[in-house]
Amino acid sequence: MNVFVLKLIALITMIIDHYGAIFHHNEITFRIIGRIAFPIYAFLIVEGFIHTSDIKKYAKRLLIFAFLSEIPFDYAIFGEINFAHQNIFFELFIGIVALYYIEKKEILSQQISIIFIAGLISTLLMFDYNLLGIIYICTFYLTKDLSKNKRFSFVLVTIFISNLLISSSLQQYSLISILFIYIYNNEIGPKNKVIQFLFYLSYPLHLIIFAIMRFY
Repeated sequence: MNVFVLKLIALITMIIDHYGAIFHHNEITFRIIGRIAFPIYAFLIVEGFIHTSDIKKYAKRLLIFAFLSEIPFDYAIFGEINFAHQNIFFELFIGIVALYYIEKKEILSQQISIIFIAGLISTLLMFDYNLLGIIYICTFYLTKDLSKNKRFSFVLVTIFISNLLISSSLQQYSLISILFIYIYNNEIGPKNKVIQFLFYLSYPLHLIIFAIMRFY
């Protein structure tokens, strides 16, 4: 299970989730499948942060696609411009920023403060997944040096408790994603600029398609 395959799984399950949210409001199966996507994206953001040679360029790319995706997101999900909920790229961007500052702090209380501030910003600005998403991202990062079994035991417990306290029972299906992440083999898989761009582009593109379908 390499990065390429994990990205495909996250992308496909996210598209299924959005399709269900837009066109099949009362069918929970789509939403259950969709819970798999975000923890994988959170994990991949951490992997990207660890291995990137230019964190500022990485963050800038996330922010650019956040703004490019916002109108397609609004029209696909809400059918109009709506500032009550922002797309997932904003959440990933604030997550990267949080990791950047956490890396500079060695004291746990300071790291927790950064997580709280990032979660507060995400919640106030109504980014997708808000505080919960920041917890996912930071948990994967802060456990990166543990042995594999200890890391994923800690991740499982943290996500379960966070889901329980912050989200709904539906979000507990996100734990399924840990099975895919656990068998990650630390390999990248197929990679070039075109593939990278297509993965980024697929987010606003599928939302544009769904927005068109919604109106026609």
